[in-house]
This record gives sequence, structure tokens and C-alpha cells, in this order.
Amino acid sequence: MRLYLIAFIVLLNGFSFSQNTTNWGIEARFKPGFLLGHRVVMGHLPVNHTYATELSFVYRTNGEKSWHKHYKYPELALNLYFGSVGNTEILGNFVGVYTNLHIPFISKENFRLNGKIGCGLSYTSKIYDEEKYQKNVAISTHFNAMINFGLDAKYYFNKNWLAFGVEVLHFSNGGFRVPNLGLNIPQLSIGYGRFISKTNEHSIVEKQTTIPQRKLIFGGTAIASVKEVFPTNGRKYPVFGLNIHARMFMKPKVGWEVSFDAFSKQAIKGYHPEIAKSQWELTQFGIFAGYLLPLNQFHFVLGMGAYVKDKYNPDGKLYHRIGMRYYLKNGLHFNLVLKSHWGKADYFEYGIGYSFFNHKKIKK
Repeated sequence: MRLYLIAFIVLLNGFSFSQNTTNWGIEARFKPGFLLGHRVVMGHLPVNHTYATELSFVYRTNGEKSWHKHYKYPELALNLYFGSVGNTEILGNFVGVYTNLHIPFISKENFRLNGKIGCGLSYTSKIYDEEKYQKNVAISTHFNAMINFGLDAKYYFNKNWLAFGVEVLHFSNGGFRVPNLGLNIPQLSIGYGRFISKTNEHSIVEKQTTIPQRKLIFGGTAIASVKEVFPTNGRKYPVFGLNIHARMFMKPKVGWEVSFDAFSKQAIKGYHPEIAKSQWELTQFGIFAGYLLPLNQFHFVLGMGAYVKDKYNPDGKLYHRIGMRYYLKNGLHFNLVLKSHWGKADYFEYGIGYSFFNHKKIKK
């Protein structure tokens, strides 16, 4: 989780809340929802509706970066979150800090319809315990990653705005410790905000994107992680992986990738420990396709893959990725992605990779 904190800080710095910030404000939200029991063994956990409050520092970008204009001057938010997750007695309450990016699909003077995505860290005092909280099969660590995505509508009047949205919030430790089925919470959000400082002026300096357009980019990423399997408080197994990818950016804000993935997940030894397994039998191969959301050197990735070799098939045929990457101008990139199977975290993919393209032509 320390690496996730580092990535959160990098993401926050990447948003560049500069000294020249001219559009910033404060927002408060109320968020009712429900806990989604995405596994049969979680059926006892959703007892009540979930309720949360959120206080946000909101900054509307002004064109200082090339991606500001490409995304119609999106808004960035730093959020303080406090709420229940459907069963206070077993799961407790969650406190979190996370960042959000609000990208307008429709942008008018007095109205915006946004897609939103964000990540951060959360804390809860109640976790799985063999004596006190045996029924908590979802969360086993005090600190967990939180991932947020959804739709948001905002109506502006003078320096004020009203916000209405639907979103999904996910809590997980990425398989670092079991049990870790994770929590998935669909919720509504209703809020009020006010700009403390506001102007309609944008930077008049034309910024160039750092991303090669309509060029096939090849590369690879080496991945390492750790995963625990049952029984609880048992052994933690290393995970190693390699993906060979091809990526292309059709526009400054639209990209795609396909990759061939190889995984050596030693934790498969723990699924059927009575069966001897060779390293070749532990090796999984997969084909992945994903959507890329680039913010110059910082990218979000979201996609799905299918195993083409997986002898023991412990988690099903399909896997998913959601996360982030940061690219240096020399072609190196850093990878922090959550790999999962239909809402259940598998592990975090911590990685470093390289992409082959003509770096000399890339301008900041």
C-alpha cells in the first residue's frame, strides 16, 4: 500500500495546482447507496443502505497543459470521504482521501455532464479477525485502496453549482492479505459547491501534446507483486509477469492497447496444495485489450483480458485491469494497475517498462 500512496502523490502532483490557479472552489456532497454482494459468501454483509459525506477542493483547469484544452478544461478534485458501507457492526466506517478527474462530455456555460475517475487511500478500524469479526470476509487490512468512477452533472449559477451523479466506489487491498473480496458500492451523489476564485480566462499559449499520434508503439512491461491465499495469516506468494504491448493514440485523448501477457502466479500452489505443480503448470498466458485515457505523460488504463493458457483456472477465464501509468520522455514508464476478476481483486501490478518511439520529436 505504500507504493499506492506514492502513486497517489504523483497523480496529485501531476494535476499541477499552480500558483496561478484562478478557478477553484469548495464542494460538499451527500452520497446514499448500497453494498453490492458480488459473491455468494458476502450475502450476509449488506444489511443497511450506505451513507457518506464528502468535502472537496475543486480546481478547473485553465489551459496550462495541452490536455486541459483537449478535454474541454476538466475539473480536478481532492476529496475527503467519510461514510458507512452497509454494515457498521461488522465492516465499520471508512475514512478516505482520494483525487478525482471530471472530464466533460457536454460542456456549456451553465451545465456540464462529466465522466469521473479517481483513486486514493482509505482507512477502517474493523477488519477480519478470527475472534471478533469472522464474518468480515471482504476486508482484512486497515488501509485499502479506493477507486471511484461514474457520471456527474453540474448546474452552474453565478459562482455556485449544484451537482448530481451516479458512481461506483471500490475498496480493496489488492490481494495483499486475505480475506479480500473487496467492497463495491454503487451510490448516488448530491452536492453544492461554490467557486472562491473564478474567471473565464484560459491560457492563450498553445501547448503541444507529448503523445505520438496515429503511430503504432511497441514495448513491454515487467511486473512484480505479492499475493496471499487462504488460510488466513498464511503464506504470501510472489507474482511475476511480463506483457508485450502495441499501443496507438488516435487522438490526444483517445488511445487503445493490445498485449500478450505472461504470469507466474506462485499463489496457485495454494489453491490445491495436495497437487504437485511445475513452474510451467503455474504459468498463465493471456490476451488483453484496453482503453487508454492520456493526460500527456500520465495515463489511465481500463480493459479486459482472457486467459489462453491457465491449467487450474482458479479465477475464471476473464481478467480486468484498471489503473495508471506514468511515462518519462526517454520511453520508460511506471505501472500501477489493479488486476481483478469481476470485482474481486487479484493483485496490484507494480511494474516498469519501455516503449519504442522517436522520443526526440516529443515536446512538453
